Amino acid sequence: MDQENKYYMYVLLCEDQTLYTGFSTDVERRFQQHVNGTGAKYTRSHQPLKILFKKQFVNKHDALSAEYAFKQLTRSQKLNYLEKQGIKLK
Repeated sequence: MDQENKYYMYVLLCEDQTLYTGFSTDVERRFQQHVNGTGAKYTRSHQPLKILFKKQFVNKHDALSAEYAFKQLTRSQKLNYLEKQGIKLK
């Protein structure tokens, strides 16, 4: 494994207060892609406002697993998880 690679799971807050979760090696670059309309299909119709959360992982598998696990949570569970990380939406 290339030691310089960093893998992240991230959560964006969209203008309609929905959450978008993704995976990237460069969260800030990926966020700009979402803002510019060249990111995911979802963020083309749900404009992202900001990066709420990002977590670094040692390998791609772990980051993708974390993304998948987060996406399986209900909105309430996602908000509880984020609150435990020190992030409050309201």
